[in-house]
Amino acid sequence: MTAPPTPAYRATVLAMLLIVYTFNFLDRQILGILVQPIKADLGLTDTQLGALGGIAFAMLYSTLAVPLAIVADRTSRSWVITISLAIWSGFTALCGVATSFWQLFAFRLGVGVGEAGGVAPSYAMIADYFPPERRARALAIYSLGIPIGLAGGSILGGFIAATVDWRTAFIVVGVAGVAIAPVFRLIVREPPRGMSDAIDVTAAAERPAAGTVFRMLAAKPSFWLMGFAAGFSSMCGYGLAFWVPSVLIRSFGFELFDAALYMGSILLVGGCAGVFAGGVLADRLGQADKGAYAKLPAIAWLVTVPLFAAGLLSPSPVVAWFLFLIPNGLNILWLAPVNTAIQGLVPPQMRATASACFLLINNLIGLGLGSWVMGAMSDGMTAAYGDEALRYATVAALSFYIVAAALMLLAVRHLRRDWHRA
Repeated sequence: MTAPPTPAYRATVLAMLLIVYTFNFLDRQILGILVQPIKADLGLTDTQLGALGGIAFAMLYSTLAVPLAIVADRTSRSWVITISLAIWSGFTALCGVATSFWQLFAFRLGVGVGEAGGVAPSYAMIADYFPPERRARALAIYSLGIPIGLAGGSILGGFIAATVDWRTAFIVVGVAGVAIAPVFRLIVREPPRGMSDAIDVTAAAERPAAGTVFRMLAAKPSFWLMGFAAGFSSMCGYGLAFWVPSVLIRSFGFELFDAALYMGSILLVGGCAGVFAGGVLADRLGQADKGAYAKLPAIAWLVTVPLFAAGLLSPSPVVAWFLFLIPNGLNILWLAPVNTAIQGLVPPQMRATASACFLLINNLIGLGLGSWVMGAMSDGMTAAYGDEALRYATVAALSFYIVAAALMLLAVRHLRRDWHRA
């Protein structure tokens, strides 16, 4: 592609990437709303279910993201995303035929293998299609795939499970993702590296050695602080997304589809508002002060904790809905600011690999441990609290947001110094 893309084509590319990212999170979240029927059918514990939502998915998802991002930086990011979408969707469909914990564990590993190639190359493509002053907003629009996918997984999965069964829910969403993969490849063209930056595109097309990227990132304290901060935040965020539907059923007496609608509405309204607000604020504040990309998430997480706790402990589901709404936006406000900052730490030809290194830390901690830790805490508290154990486990886990905020505040000063200047 030699001519600069038109605004309409940029918007089309962003829309296609958003659709793929929506399926990415739809395929993750659908397990959360199906916890209760799967538990009843296969006789699993909360610890096992937490492992399916976390370790089974994150183990290969996190580790394979780095080599796949290196491939994407050296070849075609569009092809890597296409193939990844087809693989993770196929394994999602296979989850519908599992008859034991270990079969479901293996298929969830496969979902993670596929999704490993989806996110980091998408971040890099967006950075090439959109200039720096519009990049955080573009990444925020892309990140809307998280609340849309989480809400869609809850509502669609809950509806299909309530009207047919949990197995059909997996099969339907998996087949739909496979069907979209060739459409994505036909529409989305590979942009030149550095196309939207004021740099030499020919130089940006050079393929750096992976070790060069690793050494550059390792020398920047802001990378480590933001990575671990996001990881602790994601421990709580992914854990809550996975387990709150079960809290609604066990502690508030919801039926499956009622819990799906309740959860989906909170994720959709609060999540979309929070993600987009993060992008707008980051674009406005980050141009003047690079430290704002870290400061914004820290403030948001500190406000999140008391609101989530009040909602989880509320005796009224109506009151809880309003209390959940704001923190469901604030807890993912970090996505656009932090992902924009990671893109800013390295030259354009290193962006997919840098994003994958960041996601390795974030997902190993957040995805790998979040739902499993909360499930184990719930099992450990059951003797004392019975059916209320899961509710108190989720409240206790909110402390991870405080750790995340402290680390992100430490990153503010370093980020101003570590920003890459061409």
